[in-house]
Amino acid sequence: MTPAIPADENYSLIDTLQRRSLIAGAIGLLICVIGAVRDPSQFFRSYLFAFLFWSGMSCGALGILLLHHVVGGRWGVVIRRLLEAAVRIFPVVAILFLPILFGLQTLYPWAVPEIVKADANIQHKAAYLNVPFFIARAVFYFAIFTAFGFVLNRWSMQQDRTADPKLVDRMRSFSAPALLVFVFTGTFAFIDWIMSLDPHWFSTIYGVMFLVGQVLETFALVIAAVVVLSRRKPLADVMTKQHFHDLGNLLFAFTILWAYLSFSQFLIIWAGNLPEEIPWYLKRLSGGWGWIAVSLVVFHFALPFLLLLQTGVKKRADLLMKVCLWMIFIRLVDVYWVVEPSLNPKGFIFHWMDLATPVGVGGIWLGAFFWQLKNRPLVPINDPRLYEIPKATVTQ
Repeated sequence: MTPAIPADENYSLIDTLQRRSLIAGAIGLLICVIGAVRDPSQFFRSYLFAFLFWSGMSCGALGILLLHHVVGGRWGVVIRRLLEAAVRIFPVVAILFLPILFGLQTLYPWAVPEIVKADANIQHKAAYLNVPFFIARAVFYFAIFTAFGFVLNRWSMQQDRTADPKLVDRMRSFSAPALLVFVFTGTFAFIDWIMSLDPHWFSTIYGVMFLVGQVLETFALVIAAVVVLSRRKPLADVMTKQHFHDLGNLLFAFTILWAYLSFSQFLIIWAGNLPEEIPWYLKRLSGGWGWIAVSLVVFHFALPFLLLLQTGVKKRADLLMKVCLWMIFIRLVDVYWVVEPSLNPKGFIFHWMDLATPVGVGGIWLGAFFWQLKNRPLVPINDPRLYEIPKATVTQ
């Protein structure tokens, strides 16, 4: 007989987090509107970076959710409802994408007819880099992401109602090809939204590298959230130190994978020293950006690598949460370093809207996330793997 799941004691906490997030988001966006009136170009530059970071949370959640259904594993059962909540807000992410469409000519050189006419290189890419096709592809990406999330959420709720053991296999069979489609689609999405900021530059590894970074930041957010929520029922009854160890190992693995892809791209382009490739790094290693690049090497890879190498850190929920909060911050810095040099050729200049836009967009994203999270049980009630987990006390 299926054990009863205790009442969710996190509802009031999630409700409070939702209200605070929405308030912060509303204030941030109001400040951004004022900034947009005064300096539209700066607003669009800042907004793009903020959107790419927070939309990556939903993209990363979909990737992790598909991966969990493919490989199984107890680690995914305890975070599944957080991933499903992040995936259900893709319609909100699509709405947050709309301001970018109004700033296409500010952000993307290929969207300016005068620049295209004067640039033979861009003209050769015009069949792909044009405004109607760009919008059509964006609609396609969001449709795919939303459809995948809808299917998995529907079967997840059906599992709660019916306890049908066949649903585990059904979700696995669906997720295997869906994961391939997701990687392919996500790669092209980030090529469109970020790499095309420099239409003369290209890298075959770029989209996957950025996608791995989004999965990494999502793991950090989900682990930090589950640490807080595991202090109360029902997660308190199912979370163990082994869960946090497994999740910490996955965070460690994706940190290494991100570093490997990033260094591989840098090494190949720098060694090739081709005039159409090397300027991308020259922009990001000069004009003040070089210090951020060095900081990313130290604080995005070396420091997390050393910390997550220790078993004690991964089994201590409080320590693991601190590492995750740091990873979220340094991922924000990395996205800023990737995006902004393409939009600001004068070098590193931090604008107050670079702070207001992540708060505004992030507040709305988190508000929608917590709204979805409180509407369903925090554990998949009838997932058979849930009851294979021995009860243990988490070290806080």
